[in-house]
Amino acid sequence: MEHNPRVAEYMTHEVATVSPTDTVAVVTQLVSDTDCHNGFPVCSGRTVKGFVTAQDLLGVDGDTPISEVMSTDILVADPEMRVTDAARVILRAGVRKLPVVDDEGKLVGIIGNTDVIRSQIERATPEKVGKLSRTLTELHGVDLTRERRPVRLSALVPTQEQVYSDELEGRRYELERGLAEPLVVIDNAGGAEYSGLYLADGHHRVLAAQNLGIEEMEAYVITPERPIELGIARTARETGLSSIADIRVVDYARHPLVETTEKLQ
Repeated sequence: MEHNPRVAEYMTHEVATVSPTDTVAVVTQLVSDTDCHNGFPVCSGRTVKGFVTAQDLLGVDGDTPISEVMSTDILVADPEMRVTDAARVILRAGVRKLPVVDDEGKLVGIIGNTDVIRSQIERATPEKVGKLSRTLTELHGVDLTRERRPVRLSALVPTQEQVYSDELEGRRYELERGLAEPLVVIDNAGGAEYSGLYLADGHHRVLAAQNLGIEEMEAYVITPERPIELGIARTARETGLSSIADIRVVDYARHPLVETTEKLQ
């Protein structure tokens, strides 16, 4: 059955809010001090009273209370709403974020464009996991368990010798905005010479994460019921790959199949 992700799965739970009694000057400073906030839910306690954006603050006296400039007729989402439906509301209303409230009108989170994009990116990963699992079962005749959990990057054995610098920048951009999909890892613990936590998908993401000082990432971990002789493990061993530090970064412009127009003429 197709999984329809809900808002509760992708919303941001820790939400910065402002009070109706805060002044325009205070909230303007908050907007200036944060890179990712161009607006805030306005709450009394945890009850949503409105929403204020950076645009609402323009040209307004700094002593004015936020209650006088905030929008009170705002759209909100329910935690059980499908992400795709929330995306339609965001698109059609021309807003960037929707406060998420419970049945009592209490703020429980916020969902925005970035969260919607992340939900769609992550849909691809379970398909990869399913395909890889079926392949392993057919090749080795083993049952598998699958779980999603954090893995330490230092524990991973890469199975790809190189990554490209331009794609590395793209993955870094995604990581900085919380958009990167989970890794796919095979845990072949106890497999003698082929024992290890092998990275099957996500080499660019892992290297970008390491460059950002990230030590753990979410991963779908596939574990065979017994150790198996993995082809990717054999490749890693033969090419001298034992940690992510062994992955080489290649400038795509210098790829052997890419030529400049000057060379072609």
